[in-house]
Amino acid sequence: MLYKKQGFPEESEIVLCTVLKVHHNTVFMLLDEYDKKGIIHISEISPGRIRNLRDYVVEGKKVICKVLRIDETRGHIDLSLRRVNTMQRREKNSQIKQEQKAEKMLEFAAKEAGKSLKEVYDKIRPIVFSKYPSLYACFEDIVAENFSVSDLKLDPKISNALEELIKTRIKPPEVMIRGLLKLETYDPEGVELIKEILKKAEAENITIKYAGAGSYTIAVKAEDYKTAETDLKNATDMIDDFMNKHQGSSEFIRQEA
Repeated sequence: MLYKKQGFPEESEIVLCTVLKVHHNTVFMLLDEYDKKGIIHISEISPGRIRNLRDYVVEGKKVICKVLRIDETRGHIDLSLRRVNTMQRREKNSQIKQEQKAEKMLEFAAKEAGKSLKEVYDKIRPIVFSKYPSLYACFEDIVAENFSVSDLKLDPKISNALEELIKTRIKPPEVMIRGLLKLETYDPEGVELIKEILKKAEAENITIKYAGAGSYTIAVKAEDYKTAETDLKNATDMIDDFMNKHQGSSEFIRQEA
């Protein structure tokens, strides 16, 4: 990716890194998005005892890390590999793919005027990144008609080609998470009570369907994983509290995509 952020990352930020060198107890990393270097101590590679670091990381490999500590005066950045959870890794990989997609579209449009990707990218960089965290976020706003390609002040050939690419290849953002609810109650009116709480838990972005034998599928749509996870937790907590108050129980089982 061409995209580079200014300054230092924030503590707890999830970052894309490239393994530079693997020593006995330390791994030296390049933070791709900042063009800065950091280190991972062996204790932050993986839980448990590690016999050989190269079983986990090798030079040139791209990995997703979490920023632990920053010392700007000394230029030190401590990173962790083991503290990145599945959701964070999935979100970061999605962001990277989106940015690569946006850069590819810009490259195709640049060719319409015989320009290189870097030449056009450098021209729009100040405009885009003064307002957006990424090129893809800018393109999403163009799809939502909150921003215009003309504001990028590009050659008309590039603008026209880019606008067509953006509007045909980028859809409004949406993620979905799914799971299975198992509900059980000994209340004489249990069936009606379950219908009541499931109706309350459903929302515009939450769908619950009967799956048989006291089980129900639940699907949550949102613009990002954080929102989807919050909405899912609120719904399942509501159901669990209700069932506990009515001689029942609930169990939620996540279904991986």
